[in-house]
Amino acid sequence: MKAEYDFSKGERGKFYHPDAVFSFPIYLEPDVNDVMNQLADENGVEVQRLVNEWQES
Repeated sequence: MKAEYDFSKGERGKFYHPDAVFSFPIYLEPDVNDVMNQLADENGVEVQRLVNEWQES
C-alpha cells in the first residue's frame, strides 16, 4: 500500500444510487435449491426470504 493516496480529483457520491436494490447470493446444494425455488414460487415470495425464515426455525 502507498503511504498516501491523492483523492483531490475524486467525486463524492459518483456511484451512489438511493434506489439500488441488493440481492445477496445464496449457495445451496442443487437439490435443495430446486425445492426452495419451487416453494418460493408456490408461496409468491423471494427465495432469500424463504431461506431466512427456514434458518430461523
